[in-house]
Amino acid sequence: MFKRILIANRGEIAVRIFRACRELDIEPIVVYSEADREALHVQLAEHAYCIGPAPSAKSYLNIDAILTVAKEAHCDAIHPGYGFLSENADFARRCAQEGIAFIGPSAEVIEQMGNKAAARELMKRAGVPVVPGSDGRVPSAKAGAKLAEKIGYPVLIKAAAGGGGRGMRKVFEPADFERLFEEARAEARACFNDDEMYLEKLVLNPHHIEFQIMADAHGNVVELGERDCSIQRRGQKMIEETPARVLSPELRAQMGAAAVAAASAAHYENAGTVEFVLDPSGAFYFIEMNTRIQVEHPITEIVTATDLVREQIRVAAGLSLSFTQEDIHVNGHAIECRINAEDPAHGFRPAPGHVGFLHLPGGAGIRVDTGLYGGCDLPPYYDSLVAKLIAWAPTRLEAIRRMRRALEETIVEGPVTNVDLLHQVMYHPQFVRGAYDTSFIDQNIDTLVAWSAGEEPADAAAEHGEGAGR
Repeated sequence: MFKRILIANRGEIAVRIFRACRELDIEPIVVYSEADREALHVQLAEHAYCIGPAPSAKSYLNIDAILTVAKEAHCDAIHPGYGFLSENADFARRCAQEGIAFIGPSAEVIEQMGNKAAARELMKRAGVPVVPGSDGRVPSAKAGAKLAEKIGYPVLIKAAAGGGGRGMRKVFEPADFERLFEEARAEARACFNDDEMYLEKLVLNPHHIEFQIMADAHGNVVELGERDCSIQRRGQKMIEETPARVLSPELRAQMGAAAVAAASAAHYENAGTVEFVLDPSGAFYFIEMNTRIQVEHPITEIVTATDLVREQIRVAAGLSLSFTQEDIHVNGHAIECRINAEDPAHGFRPAPGHVGFLHLPGGAGIRVDTGLYGGCDLPPYYDSLVAKLIAWAPTRLEAIRRMRRALEETIVEGPVTNVDLLHQVMYHPQFVRGAYDTSFIDQNIDTLVAWSAGEEPADAAAEHGEGAGR
């Protein structure tokens, strides 16, 4: 087992990995930018190293600085968390060259699955359903426009190396294609330093369903059930739940088998997520594979009684998975709400600032993953996610009620957050019934913001929906 692990991240995921290391009797080494000097993961650690100024490119994305610290601190592994360098094949390759274990899949697998066009071709060969689209990169806007006519509108332009909703544009009319293609390409170039684009049919109003997988170097691949991630704003997830109310046992088994086939085809090792869209007819299609731990991994941990970060570390050390497929049983229902420092009433505008009084919820079935503490500062340079609130209960309706209670107890004084909006979603009839899809926020944002402002009581709107949520 490793003796020292460098945590190449910040915020709540750095704290999460720190705790897993301590429980495994591994010494955690943390890094931080100048803006994060007083961050919680820094205060918890005995060994913390500044790796540069606030901008990510000069700190958390600075491969040379991170590897220098890892070698000076005699680390035998690096955990990248999510975001930043977690899906950077060059970083994984550099770790291998330096003799430091990268806690994730190999550089070759990251490259293959990180390029959406290449991953799509691999899935087709493995018999995993894929959305109709381009067979490879689309070289130009004009070539893409011709292909879009062949596929049929609406279509989705996507960056091959993209993620987090960036480098993507939905196109409904031919007249808009070339302009939106160039917009997406420019955004991809700025965000990922890669402007390779591809095209696929846009599945309207789908559910976004993802399956958690774990795989080791000994040929074992296990899926740990699905998460419904359809409550999204601007292509980024807000609320996730498991199990997905929309799946029948038969469909769940089919999708789980497809997820295992996808991971096996990629010769995958470590934690990963196979993502699908599920259309209203019940047909599902592979969209991408995330080669890292996911933000929403806690709800899977809770319903399956596993520790995915601990398992990541064990697998990276060469050990076999500590469980088999037969050991995985889903117990109860779990929901995660992402608490962001942002203003939903103004287009989810980021709202960094000083945190004054802070009260986080507790009680039966509640878990909070966060880097927040009273008196901390939220810098403006990074993602607006500040905490993850997780509720578990034996049934879905009980989990919803528990989440309502937990959100009501959550107080973050200072920065504007989305806590009130999340609370209103928990009362919305469509959510309570499980009758929502990826269009939910776009369709209901005005109502949710009005409810948050107290213009209409959410309880009254949910009065006739709750009984269907069991």
